Amino acid sequence: MGNALIVIDMQVDFCPGGALAVAGGDDLVAPINAMMRDYDAVILTQDWHPANHSSFADNHPGAAPFSLVEMPYGPQVLWPRHCVIGSGGADLVPGLDTSLADLVLRKGFCPEIDSYSAFFENDHSTATGLAGYLGERGLSHLTFVGLALDFCVAWSAIDAVKLGFGAAVVESACRAIDLDGSLEQARRNMCAAGVTIA
Repeated sequence: MGNALIVIDMQVDFCPGGALAVAGGDDLVAPINAMMRDYDAVILTQDWHPANHSSFADNHPGAAPFSLVEMPYGPQVLWPRHCVIGSGGADLVPGLDTSLADLVLRKGFCPEIDSYSAFFENDHSTATGLAGYLGERGLSHLTFVGLALDFCVAWSAIDAVKLGFGAAVVESACRAIDLDGSLEQARRNMCAAGVTIA
């Protein structure tokens, strides 16, 4: 039973000064670095969007950032443009110890669909390949940290449980956007799914 630390989207655009900043996001670098050596493996994820990504508000004329639209796969928040492939905003945040990472998984690179979860795109069926990687390495218990708690962290942890992994979220090593009550909803969803919130 191997243990993996899954570090979600610790990127420049999600930290203060970035295009989609999460308050206090950069405060997580030191505690996450300190956790890394306690695990058998460390996996980092990166949002990795093309410029024409359908989740960007400015690709929908007249649409406001943080508004909700219906996509073929369900409701989608329209975000400010962020983590564009090759941009400085897509970089992992300075100071994050990437030397201990076994894998960097990039997600959200298909223009027509967003990808909050580290395991699936937002259609809940198109896999990223992470589950297979973890399974082949015998990594069965996963601990999630990073950004943002109420979106990519929560969706990843819930999907981990659905796929048969043990999943825990260390809330002190996460920060949330809290968009219209999304943080409390995410907590409820995680608890209902069987995610341990530490």
